[in-house]
Amino acid sequence: MKHATLLAACVCAALASPLAAKDIQLPPDAVQLKPSPLPGYAKAQANCTMCHSAEYMRMQPPSAARPYWDAMVHRMKTVFKAPVADEDMPEIVDYLARTYGNEQPK
Repeated sequence: MKHATLLAACVCAALASPLAAKDIQLPPDAVQLKPSPLPGYAKAQANCTMCHSAEYMRMQPPSAARPYWDAMVHRMKTVFKAPVADEDMPEIVDYLARTYGNEQPK
């Protein structure tokens, strides 16, 4: 009985005390997307980097073909629920394939 009373007292104390708000400061991104006149550049800035660093794109294989980038963008939307508009996806894929994939200028 003592254990049940002690447990109940601990639970009540935990519920009664206010949770302290945490202030999390993330370091600034050291890597930015490669600038480009392609329309997908601004769309990638607005959509992709809201969830992860631009370094993520640089970590992908430079030999990655357009289907790879298309699959990655679709995966971000369907699996990770990225709020990317369907009409923006082709331009984002084009930017990624031509800037980070195997369609880069040599």
